[in-house]
Amino acid sequence: MRIGVPTEAAPHQRIVAATPKTVAKLISLGYEVAIEAGAGTRASFPDSAYIAAGAVVAPAASVWAADIVIKMDEPSVAEIATMRPGATVISRMAPSDRPDLVDALRDHGVTGLCLDAVPRISRAQSLDVLSSMSNIAGYRAVIEAAEAYGGMFGGQVTAAGKTAPASVFVIGAGVAGLAALGAAGSLGAQVRAFDVRPEVAEQIESMGAVFVRSAGQQEVSADGYAKPLTEEQLQATAETYAEESAKADVVITTALVRGKAVRTITAAMVASMRPGSVIVDLAASGGGNCELTVPGEKIVTGNGVTIVGYTDLPGRMASQASQLYGTNIVNLLVLLTPAKDGALTLDMDDIVQRSITVTRDGEVLWPPPPVQVSAAPQADAAPATPAEDPAQAAERAKLAAKRKEQKMLAYGGLAAVLIGLAITFSPVAFVGYFTVFILAVFIGFYVITNVSHSLHTPLMAQTNAISGIILVGAILQLGSSNPWVVALAFAAATVASINIFGGFLVASRMINMFRKEA
Repeated sequence: MRIGVPTEAAPHQRIVAATPKTVAKLISLGYEVAIEAGAGTRASFPDSAYIAAGAVVAPAASVWAADIVIKMDEPSVAEIATMRPGATVISRMAPSDRPDLVDALRDHGVTGLCLDAVPRISRAQSLDVLSSMSNIAGYRAVIEAAEAYGGMFGGQVTAAGKTAPASVFVIGAGVAGLAALGAAGSLGAQVRAFDVRPEVAEQIESMGAVFVRSAGQQEVSADGYAKPLTEEQLQATAETYAEESAKADVVITTALVRGKAVRTITAAMVASMRPGSVIVDLAASGGGNCELTVPGEKIVTGNGVTIVGYTDLPGRMASQASQLYGTNIVNLLVLLTPAKDGALTLDMDDIVQRSITVTRDGEVLWPPPPVQVSAAPQADAAPATPAEDPAQAAERAKLAAKRKEQKMLAYGGLAAVLIGLAITFSPVAFVGYFTVFILAVFIGFYVITNVSHSLHTPLMAQTNAISGIILVGAILQLGSSNPWVVALAFAAATVASINIFGGFLVASRMINMFRKEA
């Protein structure tokens, strides 16, 4: 089969559906690839790079006549009319908002695969173009905010005085929100974030940001999106947005649910913001989270607040966005080409393939059946127990807590007695060693417990040096004539070896995650 890669029709769209690297991977699956002349120019990929990768540069008519057409934006009705019956088009589509597009696919016998309908399940993450593009949009939002803000995000201390770091408030902790948190934090800003899902607090804090808590937070629903809020919760979140935006230098909003923007920043909130502050609305394509957002434009309000409503943020980093988008398509075609023979095969029993199929063989298959997933762990089913009087339950809990406290006191007293006896009847040298051991335990406890989650793995890698010292000391004691010393030395050598090799293994795996492909 031949895959066609046409030029995107929208003049502002700089992303191309295939790069020279992804073309080579498509060819390895057994496909031929034809790319329209100049299709990758806006993403800095010349035709010569595609030819070197094994693709054929062809005119638009030849590309649209291919067996499979891959695009970034949804095809127009006129473009579908140029495709042959039985062909397949793969792109973002939003079919719920385009019934005319669905009808055109059906009437021309074209199979339509919608990339923005990939279900949110673990094995489909590599196909999720929404996550890929949101990641880039979140990063780019911080770049646009920094340009519009005109000041330094990180605090500076100079001979002439010091400047305070910028205060950044991010609404929403999805893929885009977390990417924005990481980018803003890396520039030195003080970052705060809010999400109606309380279970994302750990993710926010792991990025070095402060999680803003509110009475408006809600549990996650069965499909991975936040549940609708009650009136009381909406009021509480509105108060949180007003308070946080008033003291922020930069506000980045990412509340986009199934393509629709949720109103989070009102005109009154904008009026209360300081002159020179910035709002970057990542939901501008869905109508905007901010009441004053103008989709596709950057405006300045009467009180000097800049509102960035660009809808092409991923396209402003076209090379990287094209590579990620093209990789998503490659991963999809790996799934659809199990034999690697260049023949696309759709399996409607596969929930991933079924979820993205809009039309097939002249039949409309949209909307797909719901996929039930949960972002929160399911609670184990517990057997029914008879109701208990609250007073009795409270009394029993009080007694249990008292018994636990008595046990802890008894164990503590016994330990103190044993330690006292050991010190009394031990050699003088033992007292010095024991003092060092106790101090090391306390220092280690307070150091480890105060390390940020994001530094735990690097810290573990650094402790390999300490484990190496333990290992050397243990090896030196293995030749002792005392069997107790030999046993303790062997145990120390074993544990230290596990820590050393495990630390290097984890560090190596993390480094490989950030290593660029050859």
